Amino acid sequence: MSNNAVLYETPGPKAKRRSMIYSVIVGALLLAVVGWVVLTLAEQGQMTAEKWGPLLDPTNATFASLWGMLGEGLVSTLTAAGLAMVFSLVIGTLIGVTRLVSAPWYRWAVVGVVELLRGIPVVITIFFAFRVLPSFGIDLEPLWYLVIGLTAYNSVIIAEIVRAGILSLPQGQSEAAYAIGMRRGQVLTNVLLPQAFRAMLPALISQLVVILKDTSLGFIVSYEDTVRTAQYIIQRLDNPIQTYVVVAALFILINYLLSRLATYVEHRLSGGRKSTGKAVHAEDAGRTGGTAT
Repeated sequence: MSNNAVLYETPGPKAKRRSMIYSVIVGALLLAVVGWVVLTLAEQGQMTAEKWGPLLDPTNATFASLWGMLGEGLVSTLTAAGLAMVFSLVIGTLIGVTRLVSAPWYRWAVVGVVELLRGIPVVITIFFAFRVLPSFGIDLEPLWYLVIGLTAYNSVIIAEIVRAGILSLPQGQSEAAYAIGMRRGQVLTNVLLPQAFRAMLPALISQLVVILKDTSLGFIVSYEDTVRTAQYIIQRLDNPIQTYVVVAALFILINYLLSRLATYVEHRLSGGRKSTGKAVHAEDAGRTGGTAT
């Protein structure tokens, strides 16, 4: 019996037919809504080649220059997102582990920082970095103000994900590691964290997607990202709907690729565990003269 069968009963013919009927109805309603939106936009003159051509028609005179601008903005967005993701993962993991192993006399400080930054909107952390750091003589490029603000907020979110992932593991994992003489640091790095990261991979990827979308707040620090580039294009062509649709499609594509990457990594990790388990089982069977199943 598969694991899924334990969680819910496999739907029968009537349930499948009912589900198909509901899917067809919902799909028809969605198509009707999309059609109504397209017709409304067409009546308002928003579906003309003049509006869409500069963004979608390679033969248009401004197509190359516009996509060159969007490409530069996209590189800036991915640069800020990549740096914030790396720093948030590293710092978040350190904070999460520190909260678990901290002594009572300073644990309140760690918890206080986590709860403080969790309660502040990310837009405020970015603005705070932009306005406060220069007053201390720390003058940085707009990129780094954005990265610092995103990292300050998302690192504590990731810290809570890491802490929850470690606490979700069976207590026997750490007890067995201590029984063979491992120190606390070795137990965390060699036993608990690898398993916790596999368990919390979906939540981590969701938070990384949030970081990518939050880079659009770079306008606060005048960072030339994709959204700010889109604003320049809108001022030039007066086509906000078309430009934002294209930018939204770019973000959707990137987020989809991130999700697919997470699925691939998860399958690779799961396959590695299964292969290791089969190898160990076969070796044990060979030693005992049994048959591996």
